[in-house]
Amino acid sequence: MSEIQDKTRERMEKCISVLQSNFAKVRTGRANPHVLDEIKVDYYGQETPITQLAAVKVPEASMLVVEPWDKSSLHAIEKAISTSDLGITPSNDGQVIRLPFPKPTEERRRELAKECRGIAEEARVSVRNVRRDANAKVERDEENSEDDVNREQGGIQKLTDEYIKKIDELLKAKESEVMEI
Repeated sequence: MSEIQDKTRERMEKCISVLQSNFAKVRTGRANPHVLDEIKVDYYGQETPITQLAAVKVPEASMLVVEPWDKSSLHAIEKAISTSDLGITPSNDGQVIRLPFPKPTEERRRELAKECRGIAEEARVSVRNVRRDANAKVERDEENSEDDVNREQGGIQKLTDEYIKKIDELLKAKESEVMEI
């Protein structure tokens, strides 16, 4: 495999890891600590991620518990979660914050599945952009004969097909998770 194909594979792997990260942020009926990754708390004037201020635990499938290391940050964390677009109402008992994840309705599950398809399509576009860049690089290399260019582009196309298939498999798994009651 050529150096161009190696770099292409690396870039396509990054597309897959971004896809997995984006899928982890989609809120299903299951509690997932990654839904809090993007939420920042105003902690002594600093925008700080919740994961740096508290332990996030999953005691049961539909509940997250946020246990701050510094109890004085409890209200700031609760406020940050309330003002986020999570759509979950936190309950604070003075020690920990509980986040109940209600089971989504049928309509909401369909919306989430549609959102997942959109995220997967973005990943497919990214993979195709990587293919386009790699093909352009192969064509610009003047040392390559026409046969070399065709061979390289064939290898790049195989990589593209492989990664598009991975994206489709990840989407299928995520859709079944979202549609699960």
